[in-house]
Amino acid sequence: MNISLTGRHIELTDAIKAHMQASIETLSKYNMDIISVSIIASAQTKKGKEHSRVEFVINLAHKNSIVIEQGDQDLYAAIDLATSRAQKAMRRMHDKDNGHHKDGINDAKSQANESINLHELSEAMEDEIVPVALELYKPREVEDVLNDLKENKKLFEIFIDNDGKTRVLYKRNDGKFGLY
Repeated sequence: MNISLTGRHIELTDAIKAHMQASIETLSKYNMDIISVSIIASAQTKKGKEHSRVEFVINLAHKNSIVIEQGDQDLYAAIDLATSRAQKAMRRMHDKDNGHHKDGINDAKSQANESINLHELSEAMEDEIVPVALELYKPREVEDVLNDLKENKKLFEIFIDNDGKTRVLYKRNDGKFGLY
């Protein structure tokens, strides 16, 4: 990887160069083929105030170059902000290349279905079905249902009586109970 550090209207001290080198080294964690990195630091005076500007140009093999321009009053802060933006851009490119989006969901479904025989699975499930008698359908006495209705705040109860008839016991507006 070729590294170029340039200063325009500013002298690059050893501390600034070391900070730039450290920021470049953080970009290598994405395992992308970085051909060259060029950092241009410049100082400008706008409206009587010193203003630092940093430009990162990262050339990648077989991909577009990443160009980031960042300005701040402090040169070190501008370098840090530009580095974080460069890391974010490289992370996006890395995730796009190595992400799960390359494998289609339909391919994954078809591979999963190849190992499963749905016909055998449905036959196996039919054998496992066991009918269960629910307590709801057991015959009940009208007095038992009346006591349950008084204890709870329910307005009605549907049940099967001892003769096998479906009945509804309900609370009327006048406080009495009705039976269908």
